[in-house]
Amino acid sequence: MENVSESELADFLKHESNHFLSLAKARQILQFVAEVGCTKREYQDQRDLIVQSLVRSLRASADEMTKLEAELGVLLRDGGCTLDSLPGIDRVTAACFLAEIGDVERFASAEKLARFAGIAPVMYGTGGKTKNYKSKQGNRVLHDLFKQLAVRQLVVAKKTMQPRNAYLLHYYEQKITEGKSKRQAIVCIMRKLVNVVYHILKHKSVNQMPAIPEKQVS
Repeated sequence: MENVSESELADFLKHESNHFLSLAKARQILQFVAEVGCTKREYQDQRDLIVQSLVRSLRASADEMTKLEAELGVLLRDGGCTLDSLPGIDRVTAACFLAEIGDVERFASAEKLARFAGIAPVMYGTGGKTKNYKSKQGNRVLHDLFKQLAVRQLVVAKKTMQPRNAYLLHYYEQKITEGKSKRQAIVCIMRKLVNVVYHILKHKSVNQMPAIPEKQVS
């Protein structure tokens, strides 16, 4: 950290963190270093060697992951999979969906896929009355994939305040207005996403969500 300027450290952090860290974190680090003073400790050469070794291992792993993702992209493209056209799904996530769903043709409808994922409600009836309950069965890995995907749809960019998926964010807010809890509203989004994923895999199409006016999403 000796003779490293604030801007140099900010540029380094921005690059290494994929723009997640930058100037504010650089100032915080430099302030900490200034307060601590000399950061060298006993056996510093050995400490440095261990850290450098760990960094080399992490960089090698990152390079390997980049190569694997590139190969996944080839496999997805050759298989006609376009799941990564849906916001919140990258190549790795698309591959995870395919691994759990398998051949989509084995599901006669999106409803069947929803039941397989444990997203469709289970209906119980007694005394002439029926009530829907949350299913605790189904493929829990696939269920969690849909849940994570649903949460990602609600992300709003900090700088631009633009939603990742305006349509589903508006749908989520509608469900909250109707009296559903946040957890119930998430499940509603999950069910919609099942339809979208099923349609994309079934017809090898590209995702096209309906546009929602920005004023309706605020």
